[in-house]
Amino acid sequence: MARKTRTTRRAEVNYVTIKTKLEPKTSEDYLKLALLAEKFKRAVELAIRLQLKDIKKSEGVKEVSRLVLNNWWYSDSAWDYAKMLLKGAEQNGGNPRHIHLKSKFLISKPKENENGNRNVRIEWPSVKIRSNSEWLNFNMKTAEKFLSVILDAQKFKYGAQVVLKNGKVYLHIQVPFEIYLRHYGRVTNGKLYAGFDLNSDRINMVILDENGIIRDVRVEHFPEVNSPGFSKKKARDLRIKALARLLDYAFYHGVGVVFFEDLGRIKRRNGRATTSRKGNRKASNFAKRELLEHGVVMALKMGFEVFLVNPSGSSKLGRELAWRLGLDAHSSSAFVVGWWGVNSLKTHDRQ
Repeated sequence: MARKTRTTRRAEVNYVTIKTKLEPKTSEDYLKLALLAEKFKRAVELAIRLQLKDIKKSEGVKEVSRLVLNNWWYSDSAWDYAKMLLKGAEQNGGNPRHIHLKSKFLISKPKENENGNRNVRIEWPSVKIRSNSEWLNFNMKTAEKFLSVILDAQKFKYGAQVVLKNGKVYLHIQVPFEIYLRHYGRVTNGKLYAGFDLNSDRINMVILDENGIIRDVRVEHFPEVNSPGFSKKKARDLRIKALARLLDYAFYHGVGVVFFEDLGRIKRRNGRATTSRKGNRKASNFAKRELLEHGVVMALKMGFEVFLVNPSGSSKLGRELAWRLGLDAHSSSAFVVGWWGVNSLKTHDRQ
């Protein structure tokens, strides 16, 4: 195990999403927004077809704007969202021609050299959404604890996503992460390291010192989430709360650096996609990916340094070492991820 040092890459978060609720000032504003969201959905579907024909972005966005949205920045956002959907279909082995959008939504990216957002303007307590040559007016409802962050974000660029669901309107504000940390960031001076093994029904954490000696082991089990008919929303909530408890435990027990599996690397071998069905299934496991995304954000908010470790072979090695370490296979895998991470940082072999 000591012969090979794994490279790690520092986990980064560009923004966090704050969810708010919008109330239309008139019924006409809501109806016009619903029409705009329907057009955006058609724009994304058109962008998918154009990208499948290898149309360049500059030409494609112009065509989407001309035929559907009549707004360059909405069209640019639709193009990028379509590109993300195509990439997801490719990674999961799906047919991109079978992508169909059901929900009504609207995305407006921020412009790089401008503050705020061109199409969604926050003027607390009001929000204005551009629809062609007019502005639709809404009142914002949000938790008081997020108000200071939102007011601060208005001075900088921010992304916005408007979602229509069951007759209600929601605004998801993508706030730059550094702004969020100004208000809610924590600081840890811990010297220990924690490796994690994330699974759909359990999370294993092993705390190590700089010499790779195990200082503590914690496990959170929630097997009920995989039961037939169990609510996906409740399962997600249980998983995230369990991970939060482990990170909180690590914070108060001297941990300063956290290592997670780099799920983005599972499907690649020597720079190429692997044909391993087991590896592909592991990489596409939605629960694991969702846990990783939330874990990275939560850990950074708490002041940890967060690194992603190439997990190739960690499960196999974990099973081999389990009996020697006196741990279950998943805790042993968490130890392997942490041990590889510690040794990688020692040699400064980072990406």
